[in-house]
Amino acid sequence: MPVSADLFPDLFDPFTHTATFTAATIEAVEKTLTEKNGKPYLKCLVRRKDVMAKPEEIVRQLWLHTLIFRYKYPTSRLQVEYPITFGRDTSKRADIVIMDADRATVPYVIIEVKQLTAKGGKEQLKSYTHATGAPLAVWSDGTSVIVWHRKNPNYFEEIPALPRANETISQIADEPWTIDKLIEFEKQRDAEGSKGRSLRQLIEDLEDEVLANAGVDVFEETRPLRQVCAGQGLRVETTRYPL
Repeated sequence: MPVSADLFPDLFDPFTHTATFTAATIEAVEKTLTEKNGKPYLKCLVRRKDVMAKPEEIVRQLWLHTLIFRYKYPTSRLQVEYPITFGRDTSKRADIVIMDADRATVPYVIIEVKQLTAKGGKEQLKSYTHATGAPLAVWSDGTSVIVWHRKNPNYFEEIPALPRANETISQIADEPWTIDKLIEFEKQRDAEGSKGRSLRQLIEDLEDEVLANAGVDVFEETRPLRQVCAGQGLRVETTRYPL
């Protein structure tokens, strides 16, 4: 039966201090909260049924609402618990998959959601994109979001945002790092508090990604972002490469 959120007061609190989800999204998902045998349940927008509101499931439902109402992806393009096949192994499942607009059976975006205390899963997510051929991957614990463009089987490039339904990958992936983008990044980090990535962490993540791809110059790949920072008097040295 429907219940007041006061019965489970702490379920959505961690997400009210982050820029990942809007207040309207949190309120809308929270309104679907029900109680069964003393346990909280949420109405899944894709499966059209109540699912237990475990920490990871809450993040998934917040993302589903965001994808549908903010990014404008139709529900018909969304799947949850999408089977991933590795040879004879069919036991793996992707948390959320956005299917291609023109090829209904082809994955376009693989999304891995985690509860707040879990920071792993990034390599697993990349393996899912390899297996399906999806060009985009998103990792999120509900407070932080990382979006990768899979440019070829061995090269993942972090991009500023997930394209909306009416945007192309190139519109986002080709967007340069600008002062406005850095300001937006810092505002998001402030909203996320201690859980947000600093500029230094962002650059080191980019370095880690480049180091995983043989034949690419790490310093040159991260130079544009460093130059933008330096031009504004921001000294962003990392443990690997000083400015």
